[in-house]
Amino acid sequence: MNRADLLQVLGALPQAALAIDADARILVANAGAEGIFGAELAGKPLVMVARQPAVMAAVEAGARQSVRITRQDQGSEQYLILTVAPIRVDGAEAQMLFFEDITEREVAAQMRRDFVANVSHELRTPLTALMGFVETLQGPAKNDPVAQERFLAIMAGEAGRMNRLVQDLLSLSQVEATERIRPTAEIDLAQLLGSTLRGLEPVAEAAKVVFETEGLERAVPVRADSDQVRQVLTNLIENAIKYGGSGGRVKVMVEEISRDAGLRGPAVQVVVQDFGQGIDRMHIPRLTERFYRVDSHRSRAMGGTGLGLAIVKHIVNRHRGRFRIESTVGAGSRFSVTLPR
Repeated sequence: MNRADLLQVLGALPQAALAIDADARILVANAGAEGIFGAELAGKPLVMVARQPAVMAAVEAGARQSVRITRQDQGSEQYLILTVAPIRVDGAEAQMLFFEDITEREVAAQMRRDFVANVSHELRTPLTALMGFVETLQGPAKNDPVAQERFLAIMAGEAGRMNRLVQDLLSLSQVEATERIRPTAEIDLAQLLGSTLRGLEPVAEAAKVVFETEGLERAVPVRADSDQVRQVLTNLIENAIKYGGSGGRVKVMVEEISRDAGLRGPAVQVVVQDFGQGIDRMHIPRLTERFYRVDSHRSRAMGGTGLGLAIVKHIVNRHRGRFRIESTVGAGSRFSVTLPR
């Protein structure tokens, strides 16, 4: 095969590929390879382009083989499967190098591993506590009514914690399953927000928190899934009460926007603002990650599962909206949901 034919063949391949001569100098490269290693690769030594010991080891082996390599790509890791195969170009020995990008597959696999590990960790603690108390009730506390009452109360709390976790996991699964299906029903967001606030009044009273509202006086129509939006509002307002209740008040506002730059059209924005201790800026980008907590002990003590804001994010995404978190330590936090109208 001559170099011109080789270039034509490589150009037709969907994956990144290049050919090198016997001195490991690049003969030709297709667009996929240039997308990974840079433009104008022809004539450059492979060692100066790939900079991967595993690549050079595979090339020097001289036999057909596949190896997995990892490289840095703009600050993040890229995972590739390199397949090396010997060929002849213009009568001389050469080698073909094919690069399959498996980064998305590796990231998805890591996410699954992390998810299983996190769920296992979240369930292990209450399960261990329940097993310990059951053994105690069957043994030393078998005839101790006072201890039984105390242990049963703790067991009920741990069981409730596991139940909340399972419910949130099911909710997250359902939201993810419908994330690509845009809602078509029209609801009154102001009415739904008012109903949600009334339902949470006992929680606010117990925490000595007062609601301040704005914009609920007139109807605010929006195309949305009523149950999911109620879930978003409940989650955000409950969080404001739990973690920002030290400020004594939670402000809830709904506003119609004639044109939102991010959504490129008319929108409706709901803001839930507390005046508590706030969140350090370093935590904000990760708050919507599954099981991420600013204060793990405090969150668990308050019944948090670490999934609430992840659910909020997915619901907002399903509605083609935007979710934003702003916070200042010592001044409180502001959570805003913007939905297209």
